[in-house]
Amino acid sequence: MADETPETEQTEPTAEAPAAAAPVHKPAATKAETREERARLAHVANSQRPSRTAEQRDAERRAERAKKAVARRRRREQEKVKRAAAGPGTGTPPAEPKVSSPQTRIGTVVSAKPDKTIVVRIDLARRHRKYEKIVRSTSKLHVHDEANDANEGDRVRVVESRPLSRTKRWNLVDVLERAK
Repeated sequence: MADETPETEQTEPTAEAPAAAAPVHKPAATKAETREERARLAHVANSQRPSRTAEQRDAERRAERAKKAVARRRRREQEKVKRAAAGPGTGTPPAEPKVSSPQTRIGTVVSAKPDKTIVVRIDLARRHRKYEKIVRSTSKLHVHDEANDANEGDRVRVVESRPLSRTKRWNLVDVLERAK
């Protein structure tokens, strides 16, 4: 503490320091330059602390990290106690996988040229949440058609499946309406 007092006396602003810290006015300066200058000058004005060695900065950093680690451990212990007090049956056990039904889509066959594969266009029309305008979007799905049953223009129902190839993740369920 006694060592810091002379250093703070040396770093106190003198009559020369405010003149150096005052922003220099440049009439042709852009806003970005003046903003940068102001930030630099504010940094210089705020750095009234004495300069520290690398070892001192490292020691401060380690002390701060140790303090945060203690706080983390304390918080985790509190959470553990809270979970134990809540009881074992309050949460879902992680061993149970979530069972969900595969998604289904209805679309129009755009291409049936590849063998056992069709390309289906899915048209979506949804109301925008904020602007309430109807927004239309389309997506194309590559669908596995084992029997080569569907042709271009047909309305089909497809169901989600495991990956069958690099692009195919859907199976054909049935043809709803044949193209005329």
